[in-house]
Amino acid sequence: MNGRRSTPPGALDRLATLIPATPGAAEAIGTPPSTAVVGGGIAGLAAAVALAERGVKVSLFEREATLGGRVAGWSTELADGSSVTMSRGFHAFFRQYYNLRSLLRRTDPRLERLTPLPDYPLWHANGMRDSFRHVPRTPPWSALGFAVRSPTFSVGDLPRMNARAALPLLDVRVPEVYDRLDSVSAHDFLDAIRFPEAAHHLAFEVFSRSFFADPRRLSAAEMVLMFHIYFLGSAEGLLFDVPNEPFPTALWDPLALYLEKLGAEIHVSEPVDHIASSPDGGFTLTAGTHSEHYDACVLALDTTGLQQLLARSPGLAAPSWYDRIARLKTAPPFLVSRLWLDRPVAADRAGFLGTSGYGGLDNVSVLERWEHEAHNWSRRTGGSVVELHAYAVADKADHTIEQDGLIDQLHRVYPETKAARIIDARHEWRQDCPLFSVSGYQDRPTVHTSNPRLMIAGDLVRTGLPVALMERAATSGTLAANALLEQWRLRGHELWTVPVRGRGPVLRQLARWTKTS
Repeated sequence: MNGRRSTPPGALDRLATLIPATPGAAEAIGTPPSTAVVGGGIAGLAAAVALAERGVKVSLFEREATLGGRVAGWSTELADGSSVTMSRGFHAFFRQYYNLRSLLRRTDPRLERLTPLPDYPLWHANGMRDSFRHVPRTPPWSALGFAVRSPTFSVGDLPRMNARAALPLLDVRVPEVYDRLDSVSAHDFLDAIRFPEAAHHLAFEVFSRSFFADPRRLSAAEMVLMFHIYFLGSAEGLLFDVPNEPFPTALWDPLALYLEKLGAEIHVSEPVDHIASSPDGGFTLTAGTHSEHYDACVLALDTTGLQQLLARSPGLAAPSWYDRIARLKTAPPFLVSRLWLDRPVAADRAGFLGTSGYGGLDNVSVLERWEHEAHNWSRRTGGSVVELHAYAVADKADHTIEQDGLIDQLHRVYPETKAARIIDARHEWRQDCPLFSVSGYQDRPTVHTSNPRLMIAGDLVRTGLPVALMERAATSGTLAANALLEQWRLRGHELWTVPVRGRGPVLRQLARWTKTS
């Protein structure tokens, strides 16, 4: 399945892995097959684009008023009369997100609507500070460079570390990494390595919480895969890009227009009520007053949305598959607080800062550092637009207390904000991210189901490839489309990933030693 050709557009890693497109006709001839794509997030948009580009008749259904899923944005009016765009929070577009970036290149070939952030600093409340700005890109020098530069490591720490326990990080393969480590928590895995306490909290816990889960509940396999994707397996580095306009303007409005030009129908504010199997092997989809027959269906929903729709739509696939979907779990709630302040933060504040030890605060963004809309508001008012994230909040946490607590922690991190007046604030509480729980891998769906015309896409899907988060969503959407295109003898779309195994033979041999000794 895997082959080598060159490198993905704009990529640096010569070891990036190509998954070639399946052969077939470039476009459907005659009456094209039809597909309903349920869910207008990244996975649904990737599936819709991949199908529509081959002439498939696509209808995309999204229950919200805007596209983008967890990367959506919507208009709101502030107390000062300003019209601004709110979202569910900051997202990092890493350079190794090859398939997501390919999707965005459909309307932005040179990715000019993304801008690089110069650093990814990490601060701990105990005064420790780290940065990835000068860390080499290519493993193993990236890991060595981080350890040498980081104040969280010292020469005295090395003898205390369990190097053998860390060796699985050097040769990560899917699904073998799940066979070995899915039954272990990320917390226990890191504990066994005996990383210095400061490094454990400042670097590794920050990474694990990016999955919106406490490390004690997160599968170690998922965390080890993450290290491979972002750090030990890829030469693209840990710095990333961000959209320089709000998400709708930079990403989804252009993509919606592109889809419509391909003949796709987009139905926003139109949740799907029910899907029924048809005698011809297709489906009848009902959304409000809309009811139509489709030859195939791609479900690109979050965990709860998928479970609820299937509860209303029995008989689409095998009962055992329904049982597995019903066992999927959702990560704890998270909070995004965006504040419009009447004065600027200090000029040297980073666009994005990861934090640890500051109560529930996981990171701070200063939006005017990169987003034009926020920059224009800041320039006009003399203020700042600051965003705060809290991941894995307790289920029964008091919302007001948590929101006030984030603001108090902001004052600790950036003391100049204590004197600022909050002109307006928006607090977004959500609980719709998948939980990659310990021993949960086998229940996660694949793109395929027992029904050859029914596909699943999203970041909850296990793809058999080294991808995660937004990239897993984009990859799974394209895989779902490719599976249908192959049935219709239409050409698929190529995909790229970071290397599918450890980068060097010596490191891989060391990792294999832990399996045999």
